[in-house]
Amino acid sequence: MGSGRDAILEALENLTADELKKFKMKLLYVPLRDGYGRIPRGMLLPMDALDLTDKIVSFYLEAYGSELTATVLRDIGMQEMAELLEVKLTASGAKPAEIKAPLQTAAKSREAPKSAIHFVDQHRRALISRVTDVEGVLDALYEDRVVSEEQYQAVRAESTNPTKMRKLFSFTPSWNQACKDLLLQALRDTQPFLVEDLEKS
Repeated sequence: MGSGRDAILEALENLTADELKKFKMKLLYVPLRDGYGRIPRGMLLPMDALDLTDKIVSFYLEAYGSELTATVLRDIGMQEMAELLEVKLTASGAKPAEIKAPLQTAAKSREAPKSAIHFVDQHRRALISRVTDVEGVLDALYEDRVVSEEQYQAVRAESTNPTKMRKLFSFTPSWNQACKDLLLQALRDTQPFLVEDLEKS
């Protein structure tokens, strides 16, 4: 593991400042595979090559992240760089034809339920009453710039975990799919057993 991330980082570090800016703008609009959320614009634009690599891998995993990076490079006219990235992946054993097989499973694990209602919306009531590490979830969302400093402090000011979660959910109507995906990821990281239990229900 790590070869995909290293290849993405090397490609992005070889871009000029203008090329990196074009790459990020294109990444905001490039079609994505089903089940994957888009990196929020406010989070994406200030990133340098290293931060962007980490975010691509965290959002899309190494295999699809590498494939997506090559696609965006082609779209901005960097064909040689895209081919070099694919050569490096092939040399490391991550052949394009083999990349796609595990993606279906990865995508399914990140998909919203078939009803098109996101996990965090579907289980809102249970999450409000059962989440115990609200601070951990909140810290992750603040780090990913999903919540502002003002929203962060507003949630922390509440006295109990349920009221904190209720306050946090009051911000979600303005969130896009990617923001909700980040909330779900924060819940998986801090309370995996709760998420697993709710996924079975």
